Amino acid sequence: MSIAVIHGGTRAEGNTEHLTMRAMKDLNVENIYLKDARIKPIEDMRHAPEGFQDAGDDYHAIISKVLQHDVLVFSTPIYWYSMSGTMKNFIDRWSQSMRDPKIGNFKEQMSRKKAYVIAVGGDQPSIKGLPMIQQFVHIFGFMGTSFEGYIIGEANQPGEIEQDQEAVFAADRLNEKLKNETV
Repeated sequence: MSIAVIHGGTRAEGNTEHLTMRAMKDLNVENIYLKDARIKPIEDMRHAPEGFQDAGDDYHAIISKVLQHDVLVFSTPIYWYSMSGTMKNFIDRWSQSMRDPKIGNFKEQMSRKKAYVIAVGGDQPSIKGLPMIQQFVHIFGFMGTSFEGYIIGEANQPGEIEQDQEAVFAADRLNEKLKNETV
């Protein structure tokens, strides 16, 4: 079982990344930092005769990495009660992948994967972050991806996530679970 972590945060070593790294401690994971990639917004060409065109950015390289793994961890800060724009932009481009003959049957490939979400926010995220989790539920449901669970932490200032003992405990439990599955 191989794991890819798709980091949607824009701040290096932020609370979301910290909580995610705790959950991935001592596991062999491929960390994919969307902030370090150039992913253009989707240009909807579903109904154009020529279809989607190569955008000339880093998206194809990233989605190729993602497709190599069995477990996907979507790590995102909660920005304005949703996933980060960086993460949303990446997921929006899946529409292009679904029609890309070079990728093959994208939806089928995604249906063989397990997914988790790790998110951190500052304004009652365990309540106000739930619509974002529901959004992921619908995304994964559409793709046929098995949604295995989520962790929502609460923090504002850098390093503050360590004070959220429930989130820290959940990250440690996820770490144990993934270690047991990779044995």
